[in-house]
Amino acid sequence: MNKLSQTNIDGLFSLAQRRALVTGASRGIGQALAVALAKAGADLVITARSQNSLSETADLISAEGREVNCIACDQQNVDQIRHEIGSLGELDILINNAGVEDVCPAKDIEEALWDKILDTNLKGAFFTAQAAAKLMGSSKNGSIINLASLTSFVGIPTAVPYGSSKSGIVGMTRALATEWAPEGIRVNAIAPGYFRTEMTEVFYQNEDWVTSMQEKIPLGRFGQLEDLVGVALFLASDASKYITGQIIGIDGGYLAAI
Repeated sequence: MNKLSQTNIDGLFSLAQRRALVTGASRGIGQALAVALAKAGADLVITARSQNSLSETADLISAEGREVNCIACDQQNVDQIRHEIGSLGELDILINNAGVEDVCPAKDIEEALWDKILDTNLKGAFFTAQAAAKLMGSSKNGSIINLASLTSFVGIPTAVPYGSSKSGIVGMTRALATEWAPEGIRVNAIAPGYFRTEMTEVFYQNEDWVTSMQEKIPLGRFGQLEDLVGVALFLASDASKYITGQIIGIDGGYLAAI
């Protein structure tokens, strides 16, 4: 076996000449990961429900000298997903990030809330992956990264629909990984722990919860968006070309300690 040169090592993590789609890229995790892919050399397609909300992310990507295309796409609308993503042309990477959360006691959950969360987080994620995979077949080097969650593995009170959707992401990831492997499409997931974003801000308003939860995290702190970047770049790049069907927790050791 030939020894790897430094050039080859650097090339493993490069995304030059790759085209990536990041859903839910207007803020938070989606924005951070889209910009990280651009820094690694990828050109981007970014989506959100409102095209105008993507302007900040687009400016950050352009500042890295990469091409960026912004499209409005509602993850609850399968026809729109198929039309908007299906017309993109060739694609190498998908970060399936778009999601919603709305905390509610289980006994108070209405059908509309259940449908909103499951349709966005699970159904929408599947049909986005399906549409993206149809654009990846010719390269034999596609990478799909789904967003799972701690709630994929542990029960969180008042988050039953969200946890159900993210548990489904784990099953979906493993099934798609086995089905699409012969086409050269790898499918993995990252499962962030507790990260303070606009969507999770409601939890951080409870000081007792903050103190109690932080004590349960072996690394002693909540996650920061930059903590997600390295794993996402690894899974998107050739550095992980023999890895598929995996769910990687990024949680400061929380799951390992319970």
